[in-house]
Amino acid sequence: MIAGYNPTPMSNTPSDITPAAPLAEHLFRPQIRNFQPTGFEKDGKSFVLLRDPSMLTEQQMAVLPQVLQLVLLFQGRETLDEIAAKTQAPMHLLQDLVTRMDEVGLIWGPRFEELERVAKAKITAHGHFPISCSASMGKDAQTCSEQMDKWLSEMEDPEIDGTILGLVAPHLDYQRGWPGYAAAYRALKKDQKPDRVIILGTNHFGIGDGVVVSEYGFMTPLGKASADKTMLAFLEKTLGSKRIYADQIDHLGEHSVQMHIPWLQHFYGDVPLLAALIPNPLVPPVADDDERATTAQFVSAIRTALTEIGGRTLLIASSDLSHVGPQFGDQGQITDAASNEIEQMDRQRLAAYCNKDTTGFESIFAKDQNRTRWCSVGNMLAAQAILRPENVDLIDYQQVRDPNGISLVSSAALAFSS
Repeated sequence: MIAGYNPTPMSNTPSDITPAAPLAEHLFRPQIRNFQPTGFEKDGKSFVLLRDPSMLTEQQMAVLPQVLQLVLLFQGRETLDEIAAKTQAPMHLLQDLVTRMDEVGLIWGPRFEELERVAKAKITAHGHFPISCSASMGKDAQTCSEQMDKWLSEMEDPEIDGTILGLVAPHLDYQRGWPGYAAAYRALKKDQKPDRVIILGTNHFGIGDGVVVSEYGFMTPLGKASADKTMLAFLEKTLGSKRIYADQIDHLGEHSVQMHIPWLQHFYGDVPLLAALIPNPLVPPVADDDERATTAQFVSAIRTALTEIGGRTLLIASSDLSHVGPQFGDQGQITDAASNEIEQMDRQRLAAYCNKDTTGFESIFAKDQNRTRWCSVGNMLAAQAILRPENVDLIDYQQVRDPNGISLVSSAALAFSS
């Protein structure tokens, strides 16, 4: 039996009253959307926040940890009656749970579609995605610039020979990941402004299972970063607007692209930006129906576009590496020995990548089923396929460990050059 049900809407008026209205049809066999569970403490109790990565509504919902077991059963395969029989959970509590999840857009159905429609309309009206994760850098442009200059000053110039074509840099939060960002961006020169920047991100929790391109710019504390209309027009003609923009709402809550934009603005101001989320090559698409652009199609189109359009392009692969520890489903806390083992594995993979052995690089993850959960294999492979650099240099390697041994996330700074 699942005990301890206590759904807690994160709003000003939390309530545990069972809804009086009849249950909506789509909730009889509920199917959850992709969500990000985040643990937190409140009043001495542990809760799990069911975070909607798309950020379609400001209202969020938290449940007790044991209730998460119920939430994970809402996969669209079983009815509430079947779930109640299997778990012995009271039906009125199941109905209350799915109703509240539906209110905040966590269940596939009309409520989610309406929230998505409203969010898309706001983005279209403004012509850009709003400030989100980049706000953690600082409240205004001066604060952000001063912070980045401070971080950059603490790094040595990697003195990369040749022309810098692009970087691999992390997408951790700035507070933990700033050494990796600063190590990578220290390789750039402010007097070598590119004609455009391509940022390849990772689609952590979004809907799209193909390449997801943004037709809009992004707002940060340093101002608006404009979309590269020339590149977008070429991709629209080559790949089709519907195929590349179908799931662009994924960019609203996705941090991997947005974390890099302030750094680029700090160096170059408002440079035309092409932002794309690259799928995981180790996970096949839900349906092979040609409704979404594949990575191979995107890479081919970008290479052709760069040849025809000309000018200097800077490419950023926004990439974190291993994710291990109990927070990610592993048994046992992270010890020094475990940390050292992860570093050895990471460096083996990075060696293959820096040697431009992309086939060998990808096969490592296929062989061990990506057991340390590198989250950016797709955009790292796409970066090399687009740039075909003469050199790939490792600048820096970092591990961020939770002090209680709950998690470890690794990242690296690399430079592509000709």
